[in-house]
Amino acid sequence: MSQQSFNTDKAPKPVGLYPHARQVGNLLFLSGVGPRTAGSDATDSGVPGLELDKNGNFKAFDFEAQCRSVFDNVRVILEASGSGWDKLVDVTVFLTDMKRDFQTYNRIYAEYFKDNQPCRTTVAIDSLPTPIAIELKCIATI
Repeated sequence: MSQQSFNTDKAPKPVGLYPHARQVGNLLFLSGVGPRTAGSDATDSGVPGLELDKNGNFKAFDFEAQCRSVFDNVRVILEASGSGWDKLVDVTVFLTDMKRDFQTYNRIYAEYFKDNQPCRTTVAIDSLPTPIAIELKCIATI
């Protein structure tokens, strides 16, 4: 079975040694995708809707901006890998604050997925490796 890895400069750099996506057969597996902007890395924030003070505490926080950015990053990686939004078959979302953020996530998800409705799992977690509040893990066809 053929395998191929994909990376793109149009998405934020991974925070570790892994590709943005890997194709195995006709499936495309995306590594965890967060809301950081393209060109940013783990050492700078680069997160829409997030401003930290010099001690790393929140000065400004906009979960909706993070949510929209993570969906945009997923779309960019899918397209750079030869797939597309309409080919998503499974989405796992990790939220650092389910009580605070789930309703906003669910509303925005409905906007982005009104035509394509992949399987979905939502998981509450304590933290992510960078100061983000959401990360998606996706599988698509290619």
